[in-house]
Amino acid sequence: MTPIHPHPQQDAMNPITEDDIANYLANTPDFFERHAQLLAQVQLTSPHGNRAVSLQERQAEMLREKIKALEHRIMDMVRHGTENVLTADRLQRWTRGLLTTREPRGLPWQIAADLQAIFLVPQAAIKVWDVSPEYENEGYAQGAGEDVRALATSLTTPYCGLNTGFDAVNWLGDARAAVSVAMIPLRNEPSESAFGLLILASPDGQRFHADMGTDFLERIADLSSAALSRLRP
Repeated sequence: MTPIHPHPQQDAMNPITEDDIANYLANTPDFFERHAQLLAQVQLTSPHGNRAVSLQERQAEMLREKIKALEHRIMDMVRHGTENVLTADRLQRWTRGLLTTREPRGLPWQIAADLQAIFLVPQAAIKVWDVSPEYENEGYAQGAGEDVRALATSLTTPYCGLNTGFDAVNWLGDARAAVSVAMIPLRNEPSESAFGLLILASPDGQRFHADMGTDFLERIADLSSAALSRLRP
């Protein structure tokens, strides 16, 4: 901190500091009313170059910067709001497909196919287990090993992140193209074991990431689980 010596008689052991001046001005709001000419004489360095600008001009620049930052925030809010409306519309279209399906046998295939088509997901696959005997020979009721079932039950919320070699990825048509995945457990109640697992995949490593919100995925899990309860005893 640079000491300031405004007067030769100032005690050298207790020089006035910048903090002293700042505190004085903060606690003496009428100082600039008594010395209004100082405001016009103050020159500051512009952040957009080395030129000197007046205090008023510097304040105007700061206000413009704040306004610009607020405009960016508003634009982000509008963009996110628009994206949420589009997602909600897609969810409604997908839900309508579940409600209008009369034959439960093809529901798992429809769930995965509609997710791909409506939400533009590159790959999707689904497996269910503990189904009624009349559905046991369907492809979606086979191929889910004990490790996958245990993983599905351990997930309290959908997993979103990079594919680290999950067995469920092998259900997809092109497992090598599954860079990021969302794994959605299917269960009737939060306290119950999972009876199925829905997996979404993308070659884009950022399509499904650990920091993304899972509200819509959880809704998909609830709706899928309710619809697929028709396949269970």
